[in-house]
Amino acid sequence: MVFSSILFLYYFLPVVLVVYFLTPKKYKNLVLLLASLFFYGWGEPAYVWLLILSTGVDYTCGKGIMRNRSRTNKKGEKKWVVVSVVINLSLLIFFKYADFIIGNINNISGLTLPLLGLPLPIGISFYTFQTMSYTIDIYRNEAEVSDSIISFGSYVALFPQLIAGPIVRYKTIAAELKDRLVVGEMISNGVSRFIIGLGKKVLIANNVGLVWETVSALKPGELTVLSAWLGIIAFALQIYFDFSAYSDMAIGLGKIFGFNFLENFDYPYMSTSITEFWRRWHMSLGTWFREYVYIPLGGNRKGTISQIKNILVVWFLTGIWHGASWNFVAWGMMFGILLIVEKNFLLDALKKLPVIAGRAYTLIMVLLSWVIFSHEDFGAGVSYIKSMFGSHVQIFDDRALYMLYTNALLLSVAIIGSTDWPKRIWNSIREKGLTPRLAQTVVSIGILLLSTAYLVDQSYNPFLYFRF
Repeated sequence: MVFSSILFLYYFLPVVLVVYFLTPKKYKNLVLLLASLFFYGWGEPAYVWLLILSTGVDYTCGKGIMRNRSRTNKKGEKKWVVVSVVINLSLLIFFKYADFIIGNINNISGLTLPLLGLPLPIGISFYTFQTMSYTIDIYRNEAEVSDSIISFGSYVALFPQLIAGPIVRYKTIAAELKDRLVVGEMISNGVSRFIIGLGKKVLIANNVGLVWETVSALKPGELTVLSAWLGIIAFALQIYFDFSAYSDMAIGLGKIFGFNFLENFDYPYMSTSITEFWRRWHMSLGTWFREYVYIPLGGNRKGTISQIKNILVVWFLTGIWHGASWNFVAWGMMFGILLIVEKNFLLDALKKLPVIAGRAYTLIMVLLSWVIFSHEDFGAGVSYIKSMFGSHVQIFDDRALYMLYTNALLLSVAIIGSTDWPKRIWNSIREKGLTPRLAQTVVSIGILLLSTAYLVDQSYNPFLYFRF
């Protein structure tokens, strides 16, 4: 699917753009819908019907809510939103969690129920949340019902962000689905943003990912303290640059087509607390859970005990959203507990500490969480954490030193690139009038050419969040 997506972008995107801009305004959403379905079907033809089914279900439920509203039938409205949520969650649970549920039933009961072995529909977690937000917002009277299934279908299947986010709520782009104006500056900014994302993915994420792949392949007895820390730092950088890169590409492509998607990352590794980290990391997912789970459960309005319960529910769901495995649940619950501790005890103390101390605390907690996230085997994850802190392993060996030496420049560039320093420096230079548009164009072309060369040559090219 990764190479299918990239081939689509490289070979079919120019065609789509030409057709799109030559097409009269009233048919542009149809072009986007057909292109998006083709994009999804290119890599996963067996599940195009699932995307179409989700579109049809939620479009119908949205209409049903409005019909009952016109009759002042509140129960009828609620029935339609319940139908939407139940069908969407049922499809998500069946395709993503069926084998996980069956496996756990077998482990608990001693039964040998056969696993279904269903391939995971790519992007199902993203578009399921998008379509549910549509009907829920209509029910809450926070969004207007779509008057065209073509427009609604283009929203659900919109290929720039279909398979790896950000999660785009209908109400944030409803006006642009009806009428959007694309000007030259918007296209220019979109192209630049897309190329930056492509460079982050291909030039940084893929290469630091190779460091993690090398370390994770080592046997427990071969790990040293240095190699364990190098590995998990590389994984942290890989997952950030991989996912934020896709968000950049999606936002950039969205601008080219006239959409303004909300930001999804805000330099999370600069955070001084876990609370701040989750305001900066995967912001569209955090917003979704806050708006559609945490606040409806009562948020912090019903006392401390209720708030703790609500946080744990949200973070259990956040964990399981990322994958059908108990390590993801443990990862989510770790953050839930940390957030509870911060909100009730620690946050005020962290604010009094020097910024560097807060960032050190946050980075250590986040790196430990990535160990849990990356190891489905709990025993292997615990062993890895022990290696990080020197339990029965050497501090370093020749292999660890070689990895550090050969990847020092790459890791340094990635670490600096994960902060806002490059952006601040670039903006400072621009304010002084030292970077004409030509220079920016040359840089963008250089990144594009380098990325293309790397794509042609590399065999290691995963998109980590495709599986979610």
